[in-house]
Amino acid sequence: MKRSITELVRGMRDHRTAFLPLAIFAIAAAGISLFLSIADELDDGELNAIDERIFLWFHTPDGTPVGPEWLQETGAEITALGGYTVVFVLVASVIGFLVVSRKFGPALYTFISIATGTLVGHLLKELYARPRPDLVEHLVNTHTPSFPSGHAMVSAIVYLTLGSLIMRFVASGRVRVYVLSVAILLTFLIGVSRIYLGVHWPSDVAAGWAMGAAWASLAWLAVSALRFYRKRNSGQSEAPESSSRIGQSGRASP
Repeated sequence: MKRSITELVRGMRDHRTAFLPLAIFAIAAAGISLFLSIADELDDGELNAIDERIFLWFHTPDGTPVGPEWLQETGAEITALGGYTVVFVLVASVIGFLVVSRKFGPALYTFISIATGTLVGHLLKELYARPRPDLVEHLVNTHTPSFPSGHAMVSAIVYLTLGSLIMRFVASGRVRVYVLSVAILLTFLIGVSRIYLGVHWPSDVAAGWAMGAAWASLAWLAVSALRFYRKRNSGQSEAPESSSRIGQSGRASP
């Protein structure tokens, strides 16, 4: 039997709040708009003074990061959470879990949204080719241009996408708020660590956050559109699979 593309979202939960898709769309539009605004300011050089001022807040006059040595080590460990190695292992593990759980649609959604977002981030780096900051010594190695911050953008895409995926499989509002809060906190800390380690201008990080949040929001909207189309064709609301509920009672629903 020929399967519809809407099979990709079978079993996911719907958020009942009517305005939520509009709010997510607004976040995506705002993120893209902010990114383009920052990119436009780069050409005019108007961000240079602001970038340098904020950048130097994180560093002493001799060029070392503020704070004790253990804080520098912590910054390097936090920044690794947005690196390609950690992200690859994390995403591959999540996709593997979804595949063995026979949730092939969510697995494909996770792969496509994160892989395409990462590719877009790399292309944007090559397009703008902004040099890295040269005011202080870099505490970690870098191999790509500076704008936008790959760690900031990829972490926003990965952690917000995974967070939104988990939120679609749980019913508890408290759990959803917690998951989203953790995703946002991780994204924030990773971005700040890039400035602290001397490898990115603040505008690089802000642009990475903006485009990453926009990309994750667009992926969420794509899933919501498929869910809406699936329900409209079936003529009724699809109940989520009891086996896909996370964080609820271990007893199966009657």
